[in-house]
Amino acid sequence: MTTETIAAIASGLTHAGIGIIRISGPDALQVGDRVVTLKTGKAIAAVPTHTVHYGLAHEGEEVLDEILAVVMRAPHSFTGEDVVELQCHGGPLIMRRLLDAVLHQGARLAEPGEFTRRAFLNGRMDLSQAEAVMDLIHSQNEFARKASIEQLQGQVSEKVKKLREKILYQLAFIEAALDDPEHISTEGYQEKLNGLLDPLIRELDVLLKDAGSSRILADGVRTVILGRPNAGKSSLLNLLVGEERAIVTDIAGTTRDTLEENIPLGGISLRLVDTAGIRETEDQIEQMGVERAKAQAEKADLLIHMVDASRPLAQEEDEIFRILQGKRAVILMNKSDLTAAVDAETVREKAPGVPVLTFSAREGIGKDALEKTILDMFDAGEIGKRSSVTITNLRHKDALEHARDSLCMVKQSIADGMPEDFYSIDLMEAYRQLGLIIGESVEDDLVNEIFAKFCMGK
Repeated sequence: MTTETIAAIASGLTHAGIGIIRISGPDALQVGDRVVTLKTGKAIAAVPTHTVHYGLAHEGEEVLDEILAVVMRAPHSFTGEDVVELQCHGGPLIMRRLLDAVLHQGARLAEPGEFTRRAFLNGRMDLSQAEAVMDLIHSQNEFARKASIEQLQGQVSEKVKKLREKILYQLAFIEAALDDPEHISTEGYQEKLNGLLDPLIRELDVLLKDAGSSRILADGVRTVILGRPNAGKSSLLNLLVGEERAIVTDIAGTTRDTLEENIPLGGISLRLVDTAGIRETEDQIEQMGVERAKAQAEKADLLIHMVDASRPLAQEEDEIFRILQGKRAVILMNKSDLTAAVDAETVREKAPGVPVLTFSAREGIGKDALEKTILDMFDAGEIGKRSSVTITNLRHKDALEHARDSLCMVKQSIADGMPEDFYSIDLMEAYRQLGLIIGESVEDDLVNEIFAKFCMGK
């Protein structure tokens, strides 16, 4: 248990209706009393837990603001410590003055993430739940929000703990058998253990199956729009964004650099990247834009190839079809409101397996079909219906992969006829890797790294 009392602005230093100064630690109630005079005349240290009180905040004889003091006593608070939250008017100046007054009365300025770190250290939440707090704050779409809430409520932790219990039971049996071979027989145990490992590995496979796409959906699908000059790429960006973000002209080569926008789409978000038209050019600046377009395509989660259906396919199009290979992609036969010069079947032959949609960025034709295709491509239409726990944290995914590898090593040891003590080494590693997710036997350096990413006041 820490002996220091900490404080910080918890609401963000910006203009708002209400600002919040959070104080946590063994002297939180006393510090609150030195800064606040309650209208009732009572001391903050004397009022019941989970109550709200009106008063005046002051620094010396100077009244700083009218405030509400929210009192939460240990262990029933966010941090597990005594907590006082002072709610003042939400101006940056008054929040700074009020925080300074609190610090002058014995509190220390909290480090980024220190309140949540204390919640973790005091057993109010495990490490995965602590990480969920940060993910929830930074969530940019419904998928990310729901996944963060799921994790914060302990669904990831519960799943991991159940897996660890199953592994621990096998470890305990092996250790007991090694310690007392006369009374505990291992005859037939290899076959039994092998059978128990299969469902464990399947459970990990289910968790890992959607982890990659889940991370993409939480962060936003990086979507790069490709095509030859004047194919309608910028018009598509403007259509999806809902405003004129990109300059649209009939002059080839108007877009010379990448332009990025975030848009919501069915509970997820697209990180749209408009690029320069891909063609051979002697214009040095335009050529740099073309190279950037190709570089963006390599990093993309999704490629949208705009084909100008009113013109025959050009040689440059072959380069784009090559880029599409092995990537999630969709092809839009744009300018369908004009006379067609190329048909969809010809394009399908160039890019087998890639969806080809009739489209008109100018008229908005095909927009709904494009959105449905993207959602189906990432299984995003099933958000909220998935039966398995959603894994969006890369650290968790890495630990699950290592745990799975260790269990597979146990199966290999059984197949090779190795003695039981070999099994326990890999079983223990699987147990340890799963423990890293919830903060069991985790290194201090990792804990420090995780909480250093938090914002001040959280």
